[in-house]
Amino acid sequence: MRAAVVGATGLIGSRVTTALVARGDEVVALVRGAHDVPGVRVSRWDPQSGPVPAGAFDGCDAVVNLAGSPIGRRWNAEVKHEIASSRIDLTASVVRAMADGGPQTLINGSAVGYYGNRDDEVDESAAPGTGFLADICRRWEAAALAATAQGARVVVLRTGIVLARDGGALPQMVGPAKLGMGGPIAGGRQWFPWVHIDDVVGLILRTLDDAALAGPINLVSPGTLQQGAFAKELGHAVHRPAVAPTPAFAIKLLLGEGAQIVLQGQRVVPRVALDVGYAFAFSEVSAALADLVGEDSG
Repeated sequence: MRAAVVGATGLIGSRVTTALVARGDEVVALVRGAHDVPGVRVSRWDPQSGPVPAGAFDGCDAVVNLAGSPIGRRWNAEVKHEIASSRIDLTASVVRAMADGGPQTLINGSAVGYYGNRDDEVDESAAPGTGFLADICRRWEAAALAATAQGARVVVLRTGIVLARDGGALPQMVGPAKLGMGGPIAGGRQWFPWVHIDDVVGLILRTLDDAALAGPINLVSPGTLQQGAFAKELGHAVHRPAVAPTPAFAIKLLLGEGAQIVLQGQRVVPRVALDVGYAFAFSEVSAALADLVGEDSG
């Protein structure tokens, strides 16, 4: 297989690229700026400067689009525009570049924010929620699914909170936890749909290989739990009590409207992954944290 990876230097994209190369696939890495990606052909693309470079997808069987501006920061009008454009407009550019005999598979990013703030259990059949992030995800997925009109198979990855040793949310939580300040946030009752980075990569490879998979797939562990319970497990993993709470107002002071990514959650079930028999490497958060932050985690 030859796959183009958009966002190949990001937390997930870099690991997907490595996994594809390791199993003998050819990879074209679309990157912004002067990044080099060992072992793959690099195509430079700054989405703000124009369309996907001509010929970037030549000979590719699939495109894996994992690009998107970070959301974990204080929002203002400019940031919200960047969050939207880096997902919706960028995906539309990718779909246009796939036309006229291009790749016939698109694996595209999305997020569990699609469901809004939910306490009820939801799987891939649930309707979209409300709010800024839910609206972004709905429009993001629509931009990707437009490729079906070109005959492409499209999978949208509704990804949860990715736990990884050297990127994403976990390193930001480990520091306070080691100081005994990793207690529940705003009461800790919001759902925390986590997933280990190894299972994110494993599920993306499965969607590439399984031609029967199409539409949304929840990239979350079946062991979803509430934030307070996660904080307790993290405290156990770093051998510190998780009792010092963080009140909601402190998060709102720090992140403003963007605080919703911390204060809200979704009780998400990976129904599609379970139905196709995907074997999660980490279905319980205790094992995931032992692997990533435990004394023997490297």
